[in-house]
Amino acid sequence: MAEAYINLCYLVSSALFIIGLKCLGSPRTARTGNLIGSWGMLIAIAATLLGKSILSYELIIVGIVVGSFLGVLLALLVKMTAMPQMVGLLNGFGGAASLLVAGAQYMTQGEQNIYVLIGIVLSVVVGAVTFTGSVIAAAKLQELISGRPLVYPLQKTITLVVAIVTIGFSVLLVREINNDYLYILSAISGLLGILLVLPIGGGDMPVVICLLNSYSGMAAMFTGFTFKTPNAMLIITGSLVGASGIILTAIMCKAMNRSIWNVIFGGFGQVQQGGAAATKAHGNIKSGTAEDVGMLLDGARLAIIVPGYGMAVAQAQHVVKEFSDALMKKGVDVKYAIHPVAGRMPGHMNVLLAEANVPYDQLYEMDKINPQFSEADLVLVVGANDITNPSAKTNQSSPLFGMPILEVDRARAIVVLKRSMNPGFAGVDNELYYNSKCMMLFGDAKKSLTDLISAVRQ
Repeated sequence: MAEAYINLCYLVSSALFIIGLKCLGSPRTARTGNLIGSWGMLIAIAATLLGKSILSYELIIVGIVVGSFLGVLLALLVKMTAMPQMVGLLNGFGGAASLLVAGAQYMTQGEQNIYVLIGIVLSVVVGAVTFTGSVIAAAKLQELISGRPLVYPLQKTITLVVAIVTIGFSVLLVREINNDYLYILSAISGLLGILLVLPIGGGDMPVVICLLNSYSGMAAMFTGFTFKTPNAMLIITGSLVGASGIILTAIMCKAMNRSIWNVIFGGFGQVQQGGAAATKAHGNIKSGTAEDVGMLLDGARLAIIVPGYGMAVAQAQHVVKEFSDALMKKGVDVKYAIHPVAGRMPGHMNVLLAEANVPYDQLYEMDKINPQFSEADLVLVVGANDITNPSAKTNQSSPLFGMPILEVDRARAIVVLKRSMNPGFAGVDNELYYNSKCMMLFGDAKKSLTDLISAVRQ
């Protein structure tokens, strides 16, 4: 009877997860979706604790207390600019958890059927790759290691050899119960995760984070098959995370005009290494002041704000909102242009602007806002670089070539808030800055926006 109640709870949880995912499809319902998903997880955990296989509630309670403490600590201390790194690490922790559960099943259950062993092997391999790959991704985002693609002689050959060795030990682990094989497979798989992510540039991390999120879900799904009686909850939730992650990865790849196969096999970030023509633009730079921008805004009807990672670094989202409010009080229609890979994780700009209470109906995705740039009296670019670079459309030697961009250059006037002329993640000069319609406001974005607010209100 207890088993029937547990399965019923799992069914309810699964339904809540699916509803929660559906709600995450819109910014308006995203918070509700998170709440619904959280209730689903609470029900699933509570139901699992009723199972006969639980041997030590004391140890579980200790884990819950320690994990909750660390979770609250991270939520309070981690800044929004570091959120991509934390998301990357959370993906890694999910992979590590699957690895540990599968390893424990292998070491404690004795003789097992072939299907269980295959589930263990897949969980170990994918879990280890997810963990080490996520650690490297987080280290790149945190700039603990270089954010540029790290390439070395025979890189692809070495990665291929490690992959073949991983497959070899996977076969050995299935054919013979041997804990040493388990340790070696875990280590080799972890090395494979490192080798797959090292050659990926920091500018491509939003896509990598999506892929690693999918991997963490697949690892959990495989772990569900490591039990003699498969765990339906792990299989369902892992499948949902894995599928949604791979769909988001495909969307992000399309947004950057990249191949998903390059991402999966670690070739991402090495597409078309351009030469000097790809990295250096030429022309005159026009810089101005907040008062100059105020004059441009006199009589303006439509202003479009393009947020980027520079806004996140400066923590300027609240001042951006204040600036847009000041414009709207003067009768200016204000819209926000959101590129799918702006920032360092999917939805990074949406999260920051939601924190500042920017209305959802002011946020426009790339496909919807691009036709409107030609009607804009002024576009304000706040720390965005590669996603506004016109060379992505014209310069075939550029590493950005083919990537869909926000067509800012079509606006009547362009103002760019930037600390310096340093290039973005791709290491490419932005041709937009040399456009005769473009004015640069150098300095901290928050201070520049504060000055702009004063100029608008005069």
